[in-house]
Amino acid sequence: TAPPSSRLNTKESVRMVFYFTSGPGEKAPNGYMLYMGKDKYENEELIKYAWPEDVWFHVDKESSAHVYIRLPRGIHETGPTWYKEIPENVVEECCQLVKANSIKGNKLDNVQVVFTPASNLKKTGGMDTGQVGFHDQKLVFKAKIETRKNEIVNRLEKTKKWEETNLEAELMARQKEDKAERAKKALEEKLEREKQEAEWKAEKEAKSYDKLYDETKMTKAGEMELDSDGEPDFM
Repeated sequence: TAPPSSRLNTKESVRMVFYFTSGPGEKAPNGYMLYMGKDKYENEELIKYAWPEDVWFHVDKESSAHVYIRLPRGIHETGPTWYKEIPENVVEECCQLVKANSIKGNKLDNVQVVFTPASNLKKTGGMDTGQVGFHDQKLVFKAKIETRKNEIVNRLEKTKKWEETNLEAELMARQKEDKAERAKKALEEKLEREKQEAEWKAEKEAKSYDKLYDETKMTKAGEMELDSDGEPDFM
């Protein structure tokens, strides 16, 4: 999914967000959309308004950018391991981008990067701005980055766009679309059920009528039975 070409620009909840495009994958031949905030205040908004398909990356136990990848829409409904569908080369790109945007992590080798579905991020009252925890530690995974790969970082930097984004409005628009899609699907399913029920009812009535109407035992309307001489029998 490439970065959107236009953004909602109302003044409320507008944040500066960096967008990147990853290399291609099986489900994203033009690349996945990667995004991160400018600072911890943008990161706070990203946590709040992430989409259901988003996966979050961060250098483990060090300060770093919060990098998200947006997977194909609806993939989170395909099964419990949907977030593992990211191709290995794209996982490495996300990890390299996180490492490159960590003051300490960028200088170190053998850096651990954690990633988890954005929906697994947890905020509590005592946390600092941009700080997160996790709802379920079992959904947190780690990737080891031995060293910085400039060819990956430089390629991603060439796709970089910095845009004003109303994260709240975009999420609300997405939720509205999802609601309309669910309503459309529910109506289609209702009409299909009604069609099937009507077909079953018609089939059942036809079978009942066939059972009552047996041509071998009835004289058709407009016909007369003849006697043994071939004359009409009026008796």
